[in-house]
Parts: sequence; structure tokens; C-alpha cells
Amino acid sequence: MNGRTIYLLAALAGGAILPVQVALNTLLRRYVGEPMQVTFISYLAGTLASLAICFAARYPLPASTTLAQTSWWMWVGGCLGTLYVWSTIFATPRIGAALALALTIAGQMIAALFLDHYGAIGLAKYPASPTRIAGAVLVVLGVSLVAYAKR
Repeated sequence: MNGRTIYLLAALAGGAILPVQVALNTLLRRYVGEPMQVTFISYLAGTLASLAICFAARYPLPASTTLAQTSWWMWVGGCLGTLYVWSTIFATPRIGAALALALTIAGQMIAALFLDHYGAIGLAKYPASPTRIAGAVLVVLGVSLVAYAKR
């Protein structure tokens, strides 16, 4: 297995667990009530799991001097994750997991093309070549097939 393969597999595995996360959160909503309450529970469980993994792996706490070098907007990632989790919990019962995730993937592809193309937020630049744009268009077409398929 070459060095890139492990990253490809990690990204694939991360994507494969999203529908399970969406299904579990949607099920939990039936018992808890509001999507934001389920989002809180999801993040609390994730925070505790992350803490346990860091503890088990013996990762040291980041130095306060290192944290002081960051900007406030670098900490917004968790808030954006909250919005993502909430949006799937909110939308999935009405449009289904497949369409919710298809739209999520389409949104990710479009935003990622822009971020890559401009090297935004500290990312390396990967130009939006015709091939990459065509790939994103195919994703959007795939979303259309999922959205308008007959039941």
C-alpha cells in the first residue's frame, strides 16, 4: 500500500460513516425532540470520545503559547460542524438520508473546488481544471437523479 492509499481509504471510511451518523442522529431525534438538542448530544459524545482517545494515545495538551498564536476564526470549525450535524438531523426525516447526503456531498464538492482553486484558509492550491469541474458537475447530476427518482 503506497503512502497516498491510506489517505484515500481514510477519506472513504469517513464518508462511509456519515450515513450511519445521520441515521443514528435522526433516530435519536425521535426520543429527544429538537435537532439542536441531538446535535448537542452528538458533539458531547464526540468530545468525550476524542478526549478518551487523546488520553489513551497520551497526546499532550497543546501549549498555551501555541494556542495564543491562533486567530479566533480558526476555532469556528466546530461551529460549522454543528451546523452540518443540525442540518442533516433537520432535513433527513423530510427528504431521506440519500438525498440529504447527496446534497451534502454536492455542497462539499462545490465549496471544496473554490477552496482548492484559491488555496483559501491555508490550503494548498489545486486549480479548478476542466476535469475537476466536470467531476463536480457529475456529482450535481447524481444528486439530481437521487432527488427526482420516482418512489
